[in-house]
Amino acid sequence: MKFRSIFFLLFSLFILSCNGQASKNIKMIEAKAFAETINTTQNPQIIDVRTPEEFMEGHIDDATNVNWLGDHFVSDAEKLDKTKPIFVYCKSGARSKKATEKLEELGFKNIYELEGGFISWSAAELNKPTE
Repeated sequence: MKFRSIFFLLFSLFILSCNGQASKNIKMIEAKAFAETINTTQNPQIIDVRTPEEFMEGHIDDATNVNWLGDHFVSDAEKLDKTKPIFVYCKSGARSKKATEKLEELGFKNIYELEGGFISWSAAELNKPTE
């Protein structure tokens, strides 16, 4: 019984420590704050990590398509300025989460991720998507 209690305690601490490590470089923000931060940033770098087909259906103004699922994500991302803020989104948030982690690995220090992706942007009706 004592072994089970100790094992459970250690296992719980392990799980909590893995989940509790948030990156200081990646800021997950909701749609309105995402838009406001873009609007107050000079020459913002906005990347849409969806497929080119999804991008063509509509995207945030001034966004560049850097397809997370494509073969050139890293090389395309390397062309961006790592010293400037970068704004990242996908459809719902799954791909942008992976993309922001990769961008952090590549040396980007100021990363903003759109919580809920383009779906939340559209629902907030912040501006009409570019088509």
